[in-house]
Amino acid sequence: MIDTSVQTNVKSAPLLPLTTTLGPVHLAVTDRTKALAIWRDVVGLELLADKDGVLTLGAGGKPLIVLETGATAPVTPRSIGLYHVAIHVPKRADLAQMAIRAMQRNIAISPTDHLVSEAIYLWDLDGNGIEITFETPWRGTLGDPDKGETYAVTTDGKPHSGRDPIDMQGLLAELAPQPELAATMPGGTRIGHVHVHVNDLRQAMDFYRDVIGFAGFLLIDSFGMGDVGLDYMPHSLAFNIWSGPNATLPAAGTAGLRWFTIALPDAASLEEVKHRLEQADAPMATLENGFETRDPFGNRIRVVVSP
Repeated sequence: MIDTSVQTNVKSAPLLPLTTTLGPVHLAVTDRTKALAIWRDVVGLELLADKDGVLTLGAGGKPLIVLETGATAPVTPRSIGLYHVAIHVPKRADLAQMAIRAMQRNIAISPTDHLVSEAIYLWDLDGNGIEITFETPWRGTLGDPDKGETYAVTTDGKPHSGRDPIDMQGLLAELAPQPELAATMPGGTRIGHVHVHVNDLRQAMDFYRDVIGFAGFLLIDSFGMGDVGLDYMPHSLAFNIWSGPNATLPAAGTAGLRWFTIALPDAASLEEVKHRLEQADAPMATLENGFETRDPFGNRIRVVVSP
């Protein structure tokens, strides 16, 4: 691993192009019907393909989530892997529509106001974590609690916990008094960020910032988490140690993260990431349009050139 000597203040400029995006996230699930009950009927993704036990779901015809059915068991608690995948919607009304779909089906949700975003958390029936997010960076900024700063501050200087409940009455007011309820997410919905379990924050920051090439945003020991991104908040990738320092990968074949995808704009950028991974002695396997690697904890990542 490259010796980067992570400091508490990890803010930096990205090495990746600012046009880098996150591609489809591949997850394992136990059962087709149970998976569609959440990912299609509540989250609102369209079923784009259903072949050989693999369900491809997306929005506006764009694949976002790929589900491999037939896992042998649900997600293993307190293991390395996915904490949640965040699907970002283009309008606040889209977040309200998703909340209605969940309430209609009596699915538990956790609506949380992070100030720089509003998020609704839920889980599929195998325990894969899901976050539906509407970005609101104009409302404020985040600070570093380890330095005595307030975690979130509004644009007019007022402290904010970053974890308040969403004003659901205000959210649902985004819809007309007699709204036309939407069954699916609109075009423009995207994978906004991926949040994974690791067991060492600084090693994770070394990898995702200095090897993969995202900008370092925050590493908060008191929260047990860190995050990286491009040139703006919210983050593109987050990681936490909430599974514990001895967390390991789950048994093969169980539900959970298979891999997530980082999509680069050109072959030159791909070669730069490949070079940094080679310097760091990271594992790599060649793919048709890129390569697969793993973070130091075993989370699989595919780095590809956007089609």
